[in-house]
Amino acid sequence: MNVKRIFGAVLTVLGIIGLIYAGYGFIKHSIQTRELIVVGIIGLIFFFSGIGLVKNTKDEA
Repeated sequence: MNVKRIFGAVLTVLGIIGLIYAGYGFIKHSIQTRELIVVGIIGLIFFFSGIGLVKNTKDEA
């Protein structure tokens, strides 16, 4: 069980959820712009850090 890979997958999923939430709020104009920008930036950070963590973690048997 590789904890880094699992954590990377969780971060990636959280990033995707944050980006979808920001995109949906932007389309519907239901949330303030500042909140959408913050959620979008945090979503991007989570997404790219999760992808990087999964990509750079070596498989161990």
